[in-house]
Amino acid sequence: MMYHTTSISPYNVIEAAGTAVLTLTEGLEKEEFLASRLTRAETRRQLRLMSAAALLLSAEIHALMVEIDWDGWRTLDQRLATSDQAADILLWLAVRALAPDTLMWLRVYRKNQPEWFKEDN
Repeated sequence: MMYHTTSISPYNVIEAAGTAVLTLTEGLEKEEFLASRLTRAETRRQLRLMSAAALLLSAEIHALMVEIDWDGWRTLDQRLATSDQAADILLWLAVRALAPDTLMWLRVYRKNQPEWFKEDN
């Protein structure tokens, strides 16, 4: 069987994983989220995809998109490798602030600066 490899844009990974995070956690309170082992694990996985994709983008893109918390993604990427109470708190903050804010700003930038989203970035 032959497989075709295609390059998936980091922006598309961020948006797809971010949408999954919002869907997984919709309507959940912090305690419910932290008590749900399966939801928390899948959310962690999706956030790791988001952080990895965010860190693939160039420093130039990071500098252009100043409203996005790139340092937050870097920190999250490092902390998600562990599983402790501090990581869970950071996970919840990413669910409620970092992921939705990033998705919002990417939509704004995609609309206002479409040239930044060309595949060669």
